[in-house]
Amino acid sequence: MKLNPESEPVKKAPSRMEAKNEQTTKAARLIIDSELSKRVAKTERLRAMRLAQEAAEFAAAEAAPKKPAKAPRKKAAAKA
Repeated sequence: MKLNPESEPVKKAPSRMEAKNEQTTKAARLIIDSELSKRVAKTERLRAMRLAQEAAEFAAAEAAPKKPAKAPRKKAAAKA
């Protein structure tokens, strides 16, 4: 069943306050979205740097010669 264009509700133009609120909301969302994308990019960059540093430290630790463990000290015999 098709509706007649005459029977459909007419959309009213937003009032001045609604238009201003919509404009403010759009501006706020743009700012929030840009801050979010900057934060995500920074987090990814720092994570990549941390993983690279950990890999370099692990490789250096594997390449370094291992020192022999020291023998435990012997306790002096108690005099009776």
